[in-house]
Amino acid sequence: MPDVDSSAIRSARYDAAEHVLEITFVTGRVYVYGGVPETIYDAFLKAESKGRFFNERIRDAFATARKR
Repeated sequence: MPDVDSSAIRSARYDAAEHVLEITFVTGRVYVYGGVPETIYDAFLKAESKGRFFNERIRDAFATARKR
């Protein structure tokens, strides 16, 4: 799972076949977001602020489940 440069997000992994984004936060919590287009994942990786991009474009936009 690639690390990202963020004070809130530790790493992100994307499954292109399933359109699933898994984000691990610095708190250790892991959330899975379904139905995420690859273009959103690519834009997330390129965003200057990963936390801001996540809050604005991902957090409430896709089905979410907390991973145990």
